[in-house]
Amino acid sequence: MQKNEKINAWIEEFLASDPPRSKSLVMTIFGDAIVPHGGMVWTGSLIELLAPFGVNDRLLRTSVFRLAQEGWLGAQRDGRRSSYAITPDAMRRFSRAFRRIYAPLHVHWNGQWTLVLAADGLEAPARSQLRKELLWEGYSVIAPGIAGHPAGDMEALEDVLARLGLLQKVYVVHASEVPGLRARPLGEMVAEGWDLSEVAAGYEKFVARFGALPALLDDAAAIEPEQAFVLRTLLIHAYRRVQLHDPQLPTELLPDSWPGARAYALASQLYRILTAPAERHILSALQREDPRAPQPEPSFHHRFGGLR
Repeated sequence: MQKNEKINAWIEEFLASDPPRSKSLVMTIFGDAIVPHGGMVWTGSLIELLAPFGVNDRLLRTSVFRLAQEGWLGAQRDGRRSSYAITPDAMRRFSRAFRRIYAPLHVHWNGQWTLVLAADGLEAPARSQLRKELLWEGYSVIAPGIAGHPAGDMEALEDVLARLGLLQKVYVVHASEVPGLRARPLGEMVAEGWDLSEVAAGYEKFVARFGALPALLDDAAAIEPEQAFVLRTLLIHAYRRVQLHDPQLPTELLPDSWPGARAYALASQLYRILTAPAERHILSALQREDPRAPQPEPSFHHRFGGLR
């Protein structure tokens, strides 16, 4: 088997054993490949980018239609052609989620917790939606009506509260231990608030699945741009599925030998190897429908601590 054929065989085995859902895959490609190039793509280019994953024209159109219905994508027509872009309302959440994926693991604990207290007058639907959004942001419900996080992202929290119209309806405070009072340490709340076993297992599976790729790529001839794009997309798609369920706890409060650190190091290594040839394929596909499709924005090169 030729060296590059081994890479194709790895891709085929991955897609056969764990085929990504088309709608979720479209979201991965938008965040990883399209947003850095201006955030807009013509349908023809999107069809070309999805084709190596076995996503046909009909399935793609169904996926983007549903994403448009859910408010993630907006569609525009120009004659017989159509294009899709992230809607302004969705862009902040979208960008924050993907920035989190590529961010280095450097969150440290200052000994405080951020607590969100729902007032008694908050109606049940609003309380339920707030709980859902805070859980997605990594918070834990530590007592009835109280959600907490030891390293809460204030920008993300303010965005959630503003989007739900709850800025003036909940209390947000920082809590720290009282000096001299021999109560339980605040760090022990992590064990009660989060079950990290599934996240840890997800990271272990990611490392096991992608751990052989660096040697395979090192042994291969010059990788083809489309191969690099497919591998980079599968890498981020798999990493995103685990990482976005990680509550992003401070390093001091994580278990010893936390597998998230190994997963991040592997994702970072592979992303650096694959990015240059993958970008050639992405830009070629985008410029086939729009010759003015731009190079990636400067912030793209800051991913995983710096790609250059």
